[in-house]
Amino acid sequence: MMDPRVETMARILVDYSVDVQPGQFVRIEGTPDGAPLILAIYRRVLQRGGNPWLRLSLDEAAEIFYKLAGDAQLEFVPKVAAQLVEETDVSIGVWTDSNTKALSNVDPAKQARAQAARRPISERFLERAANKELKWVGTAYPTQAYAQDAEMSLSEFEDFLYGAALVHEPDPIAAWQQVSRDQQKLVDWLTPREQVRLVGPDTDLTLSIKGRSWVNCDGHENFPDGEVFTGPIEDSVNGHVRFSYPASEGGREVEDVRLWFENGKVVKATAAKNEEFLLAMLDTDEGARYLGEFAFGTNPGIQRFTKNILFDEKIGGTVHMAVGTGYPETGSLNRSAIHWDMICDLRQGGEVWVDGQLFARDGKFQI
Repeated sequence: MMDPRVETMARILVDYSVDVQPGQFVRIEGTPDGAPLILAIYRRVLQRGGNPWLRLSLDEAAEIFYKLAGDAQLEFVPKVAAQLVEETDVSIGVWTDSNTKALSNVDPAKQARAQAARRPISERFLERAANKELKWVGTAYPTQAYAQDAEMSLSEFEDFLYGAALVHEPDPIAAWQQVSRDQQKLVDWLTPREQVRLVGPDTDLTLSIKGRSWVNCDGHENFPDGEVFTGPIEDSVNGHVRFSYPASEGGREVEDVRLWFENGKVVKATAAKNEEFLLAMLDTDEGARYLGEFAFGTNPGIQRFTKNILFDEKIGGTVHMAVGTGYPETGSLNRSAIHWDMICDLRQGGEVWVDGQLFARDGKFQI
């Protein structure tokens, strides 16, 4: 019997997150592991009058590709990929993993090369989204691999995910609308400000947000959600930061990441584990060594590290930054083939100062 929370989740995603309208072309992507939620979404899109199109992939294909593909194959991007970006009205991604470490032994240079080749596609996708020509949302479906990474049983992870998604609320959509109103207060306060200083263990970082827009992440692009973010002025970041949790990318886990910035650029980077991979990703292209995003996590239903960035960047009381491409809607000018989020936990001894005023201490907002 299907978990009733799956149907509720599908309704929130289709009705609230992307608000599917009659006649829209709705691309639904995922793997067979996410079939219950994918089918529930498919059903709901049809009920709303949309035109759903399924694109399923297999986890094992990525490993095969990176092990066997030659240079020309790594750089090949089919024309249909660009066509799909142009024709899609709504994109819904259901993310699953049967093995989150499947790509751990893949050559990082190959991963970087393939990402660079697909950069125009990802940039065009974000451009259309920023121009309100395309709506998108990505979510996760519970798997044994996700539960294992989070050090939970599958049922515990299901409770965690659906709890963070507010599925248990009598009216989940109304609950997310309230989240939106609450976060908008932070956005309104931050928007006219100029200078941010982040201070914490092995961290002292300054950056400018002057003239940049803040985005209220209230369940319309990530789900579950809970953050406010912007794109810092590209050459304004100075200082050093030590990230609290391992940073995962492309199946690899990079531990104890430390970055040093001068005039916006990462000039030094170290890690206790997988440092070679970290450096390879930072050398993907020129934009990979600059910040594209600076954000505050706000979801009180997410309080522990799960090794899944969808949840971890939303942990209430944290800050995260992404090296690589920024989101056009913030005003960010940084472009890269990568966008790699890394998290700094402020809940024990961290402070954020904005234009000389204390904005957050120990993970709690002070305004």
